[in-house]
Amino acid sequence: MLRALNEEHGDALFAHALRLVSGDRQRAEDLVQETLLRAWRHPEALDPERGSVRAWLFTTARHLAIDAWRRRASRVGEVVTDDLPEPPPEVDEADRAVEAWTVAEALARLSPAHRDVLVECFYQGRSVAEASVRLGVPPGTVKSRTHYALRSLRLVLEEMGVTQ
Repeated sequence: MLRALNEEHGDALFAHALRLVSGDRQRAEDLVQETLLRAWRHPEALDPERGSVRAWLFTTARHLAIDAWRRRASRVGEVVTDDLPEPPPEVDEADRAVEAWTVAEALARLSPAHRDVLVECFYQGRSVAEASVRLGVPPGTVKSRTHYALRSLRLVLEEMGVTQ
């Protein structure tokens, strides 16, 4: 089926795709391939009683090109380079120890309910459902407590002089 589609409509579809991607041959080839893949996945769309097969192929290619353009447009700040980024700075063990002490002190200042939910969800890595079972409260309570606990933790850290 794909071979027949490609033989009958491939050249015209490629020319159409080439216009859609402003002459970029690689993107046009990808567009044709994705269009034919969609045709293979949805053979019912190619029923001549539903309309022209070529029109369906051209419309599908156009929609795929628009979707690709939108994806690229949403990544405006993306920079593509072959250069590796700078290595992360060395972590000072003294800084890490002070940071751990500060977080432990801030957690100690929270209410037991807020502290418990943060420990379960962030330090133990449990999901909301798992934390709910461990703490014996409904999942919605875990979610709201997490929200308010993070707010309280942020305030406590600010009071301790920690800034972002």
